[in-house]
Amino acid sequence: MTPTRRAFVVADLAFGDAGKGTIVDWLVREHDATLVVRWNGGAQAGHTVVLDDGRHHTFAQLGAGTFVPGVRTHLAEPVVIHPTGLLVEARRLAAIGVTDALARLTIAESSRVITPYHQAANRLRELARGAARHGTCGVGVGETVRDALAHPDDVLRARDLVGDRGALRAKLARIQERIRVSIGDTAADPRERAVLDDTGIDTRWIAAIAPLGEVVVPDATLTTMLDEATVVLEGAQGVLLDEQRGFHPHTTWSPCTTTAAQELLTTHGWREAVTRIGVLRTYLTRHGEGPFPTEQPGLDLPEPHNASAGWQGAFRRGWPDLVLARYACAMSGGVDALAITHLDRLANIPKAAFTYDWRDDDDLVSRDATGAIALRAGDLAHQARLARGLARAIPVYEAIPQHTEAYLEWIAAALAVPVGITSAGPTTGAKHGRGGIMNCR
Repeated sequence: MTPTRRAFVVADLAFGDAGKGTIVDWLVREHDATLVVRWNGGAQAGHTVVLDDGRHHTFAQLGAGTFVPGVRTHLAEPVVIHPTGLLVEARRLAAIGVTDALARLTIAESSRVITPYHQAANRLRELARGAARHGTCGVGVGETVRDALAHPDDVLRARDLVGDRGALRAKLARIQERIRVSIGDTAADPRERAVLDDTGIDTRWIAAIAPLGEVVVPDATLTTMLDEATVVLEGAQGVLLDEQRGFHPHTTWSPCTTTAAQELLTTHGWREAVTRIGVLRTYLTRHGEGPFPTEQPGLDLPEPHNASAGWQGAFRRGWPDLVLARYACAMSGGVDALAITHLDRLANIPKAAFTYDWRDDDDLVSRDATGAIALRAGDLAHQARLARGLARAIPVYEAIPQHTEAYLEWIAAALAVPVGITSAGPTTGAKHGRGGIMNCR
């Protein structure tokens, strides 16, 4: 008897860092999945998995199920790939015992490719913004998407990495020149500027990424791969950072909703049911710039895998925010189950924002008691006004239950979504299914 095919879509219902990686790892193990599909974002992801034996890795491009022997990763066509980053990640995994990560990887041929020029330009633009910085991750995803939109007939795609080397060099030269012109004479960081002026970097880069030529496949390969009994679609970033639904300009250049993942599945012939899982912490975090109404600068909750360093800036913490959580659920197109992480921190979280005092921004919200944010997906002017309104909004708090079971019932009722997975610690063994929602097989 052929097993029933299942698809799980994992999306973050906040600003990222809610624990998508550890939930993907658990789903793969619990449901014997053999394929993880990355469907959005790129190398700016940081999905940490901590094993019961103490090993850990923060997955950027390889799927968070890679610790499980035999589980494959497919980077679908919407993903923006960073070739040298992939090779570095594979070497780091090899150092802790996972020696075949690249052998279990496939990349859709139409995926856009980050070059050294895109990464340098990304960093130079962020430095030039000064105090108005957006909070970039600094790996070049946004710059690559920007360049692809502006020059749709001259996009560097994964298929170019296995094609004619002369054509690849010519395309790289055009990309380098137009980015150099667009950046102008800024020299905010001489090291990054030097990349744009380096005439030999293309040869070195092409040689370095040669091993990836063996894993580039036609886009349609995913259609066949989806014949697997169970597949997990691993989202990157968070719904509150979505390119059209997040709070502009502190957003990512990628769709982050479960709807986007379902559209990819439909494109590749998936007709079976999809279980959409929204991941939330017991408290809220934000890595980098942008509005954060419930931020608590003095909240002392250690983050061993999230440092206030690098291009993103400070890793910020705050009380949970039901206004933003409801907004994320609505904008995502809905979720079927919640995965609640960091339950071991619940004793340190006494309250949550139930609604806001919006001050002079009443036109940004609908008329209900929860202060629900008006939904205008795709209206970036509205999203920018929302960002400014959130910066002024005053949270109205209520106490939250401190007993785990009472808390889980409370959050499920508050968001009208059942809790399907709980996590009370960083390791694989700290995850549990709940209520039969995530029953395996």
